[in-house]
Amino acid sequence: MPVHLADHLAQGRHIPGILILNHNFSIGQTLDELILIAEASFEDEYQDQIINLPLSKLR
Repeated sequence: MPVHLADHLAQGRHIPGILILNHNFSIGQTLDELILIAEASFEDEYQDQIINLPLSKLR
């Protein structure tokens, strides 16, 4: 996927951001991470990036 994103960006295009979920997390843990991101981030903070969850340390 990163190669495709690099090609996409090289063409002058943008994406709002891609969040890759951790398959070992429960739905509740994933929701907690997504709520944290939504409440603590600026609107365009993750633009043109691929981010792996979790952002916080594993509990």
